[in-house]
Amino acid sequence: MESRENEESIIQNLKDAGCNAETIENFMAALREGNQAHGLKQLAAYRRTLLDVIHQEQKYIDCLDYLVYQMQKSEKRSV
Repeated sequence: MESRENEESIIQNLKDAGCNAETIENFMAALREGNQAHGLKQLAAYRRTLLDVIHQEQKYIDCLDYLVYQMQKSEKRSV
């Protein structure tokens, strides 16, 4: 770890990314132990989790869009 200021910056970045306290502590512990590779694996796993959430939310949006499309299509036919 370079400096206290750098450590605080990393912690803030992790918070901004939505990491919980446990994830932050595990990541920082890996860095303090000089195991940056393990820390990067943790971040990659967290990133995959975030992407899974985004993809699920996108499916919900797609379903709503399809419903709106079908309703608008049906409305045009009845006019």
